[in-house]
Amino acid sequence: MRIFAIALNTFREAVRDRILYSILAFALLLIGASAILASLSIGQEGRIVKDLGLASSSLFGTFIAVFLGIGLVFKEIERRTLYAIIAKPIHRFQFLLGKYIGLVLTLLVTVGVMALLVAGLAWAIDGQWTSGLLGAAALDFLALMIVTAVALLFSTFSTPTLSAIFTLAVFVIGRLSADLKLFADQFAGPGLRLIVNGMYMILPDLSRFEIGAQIVNALPLAAPQIAWTVLYGLAYILMLLLLAIGIFQCRDFR
Repeated sequence: MRIFAIALNTFREAVRDRILYSILAFALLLIGASAILASLSIGQEGRIVKDLGLASSSLFGTFIAVFLGIGLVFKEIERRTLYAIIAKPIHRFQFLLGKYIGLVLTLLVTVGVMALLVAGLAWAIDGQWTSGLLGAAALDFLALMIVTAVALLFSTFSTPTLSAIFTLAVFVIGRLSADLKLFADQFAGPGLRLIVNGMYMILPDLSRFEIGAQIVNALPLAAPQIAWTVLYGLAYILMLLLLAIGIFQCRDFR
């Protein structure tokens, strides 16, 4: 119940945040503009709407995860409300999990709205419902949950500016990790290959959550691969949360 109360309060605070509405409004505007751009092409209207819509949803979902996630702990310390919270019979892990769940709920609402808009525009143009778009959005949402956990981890021991830089760096590397590994295996020397492979093992491979291209081009998806991707994402989130809780437990707020 304590975790749920903290999560609900975090969700309410995030909903009142002006940054959230600014990013969401811009994302919805860009998704809607894709329908106008699609009208300039011939025979590719549905593909353009799906491509731009999924890309916009992923990009602005990341912005929301980063710029709200980096302040989850720092804001409480700055306002000194954290001292009153931890003085109560509330464990630190409950506080951290509640913050994370609250931001995930915020992401679920915003990404869900954007995904439904993309699916609706695609249906209006193609004349048929593409259920795979919601599946692609669901996998992308799982990737955003990882980004949120990364932002939460950095926020437990760093400033918002550094947390934003670190989180965005992890996101960019995670998106390009598969390509970087392939490049290193083919062209890099032993030293660089070892570094890239090490980063690939440690940092999240966010590229595996991108199935928008397969959905847009109506390519078949392997169910076992999707299942392994989901398990990989959940395991990575659990690892990040345990690490964040461990760091947060060791901090001295006196």
